[in-house]
Amino acid sequence: MSNQAQDLSTLSPEEKRALLKELMQKKASQTQTVAAQTDDIPPEHYDFFHYPQYRNLEQLIAGMQANGVVDPYFKIHEGINGDRTKIEGQEFINYSSYNYLGLSGDFDVSRAAKEAIDRYGTSVSASRLASGERPLHRQLEQAIASLIGAEDAIIYTAGHATNESTIGHLFSKGDLILHDALIHNSVIQGCIMSGATQISFPHNDWQSLDKILFEQRRRYKRVLIAIEGVYSMDGDIPDLPKFIEIKKRHKTFLMVDEAHSIGVLGEHGCGIGEYHNINPTDVDLWMGTVSKSFASCGGYIAGCQAVIKYLKYTSPGFIYSAGMSPANTAAALASIQKLKAEPQRVKCLHERAKLFLELASDRKLDTGMSKDSAVIPIIVGNSVHCIQLSQALFHHKINVQPMIYPAVEDKAARLRFFISSTHTPEQINFTINTVADELAKLRQLNLVGYTT
Repeated sequence: MSNQAQDLSTLSPEEKRALLKELMQKKASQTQTVAAQTDDIPPEHYDFFHYPQYRNLEQLIAGMQANGVVDPYFKIHEGINGDRTKIEGQEFINYSSYNYLGLSGDFDVSRAAKEAIDRYGTSVSASRLASGERPLHRQLEQAIASLIGAEDAIIYTAGHATNESTIGHLFSKGDLILHDALIHNSVIQGCIMSGATQISFPHNDWQSLDKILFEQRRRYKRVLIAIEGVYSMDGDIPDLPKFIEIKKRHKTFLMVDEAHSIGVLGEHGCGIGEYHNINPTDVDLWMGTVSKSFASCGGYIAGCQAVIKYLKYTSPGFIYSAGMSPANTAAALASIQKLKAEPQRVKCLHERAKLFLELASDRKLDTGMSKDSAVIPIIVGNSVHCIQLSQALFHHKINVQPMIYPAVEDKAARLRFFISSTHTPEQINFTINTVADELAKLRQLNLVGYTT
């Protein structure tokens, strides 16, 4: 028995009651003191319902509803997300899928995933550094490196985490990261995580980048230039050879995010490197995802053996995360093998995208800067009207998502069409004619101003 317990045992019932009352009074006094200290803390500092950002979101949704606009997001899709999709039991022509080569849902790819589950289970149940390494992981990394022309590759479980962890880990205070003004959020978050100085340059403007480096290069140790292979909002492609020239002239690193270009660009779908016929080793960090062309989920970095080995042993997003699941790994590997065995998929994708652009041009639709990619915007120029056009198309069994402010400027609000090799010419013809007709109706109602 403790001394405190011995002391309590000697107290009379009256003394115990008095002691308990004293303790309760002290606790009440402390509670009142704490309450007094926190009385002036506003609810938005401790209650998510009062978060200013949440309240702004609620006001935006309420504003759409007041205009008769139904929330276009988070629709439930039943089945495979390909050139067609099923929503609430009805079939739609679908342009909101990154299934560029039609490999998600492909029999051989699905079979490979199922066989991997039977052999390895549904999870590798550990980080690869610990005990989660499986033969499939190395096979996929070798296939990616071979496709791109790099020495080696590392696969992460998510595309966003790939950029965030890689950039955040390789660069730090005293370094400089220069990125395209339209770069993906994952790169921005990686820049913030790194602590490096961050400067954006005008979209695809390699001349401005060159000027910045002439002025700034000597102030920093390491410098990274980050661009994309295909920009997901506009569907345009950078002049990679020019960026390589600048990288060499100023002795920097160059990173290319190929999320929307791998499997799409180039005669064989090998990406922007093949498209521009450059030496793959001239790019230091090839980033890409396997969630789009390669029918899986995750991201990769390909490059020289030194950087890949360093990332495998030290990158937080890799060593502190369970390895890619067997099914996802096998699906991506089978997709790359299928890409090589069936090059007609890439050829067909190019033909369908070209047809979409040509027909859109014939109907005087604004497709912005899109060229030679599978991402084609149709720019409407007003967020509410953009959603209304999306709804009108939905009634015609065409599913396409609006991109509105703040994702883009209100004057640049657009519908984003993602083309697949499995889209038919008939689907594309019907879509373009329907878009043009519905947009004309909106203009006649003076909802959308003419732009030429």
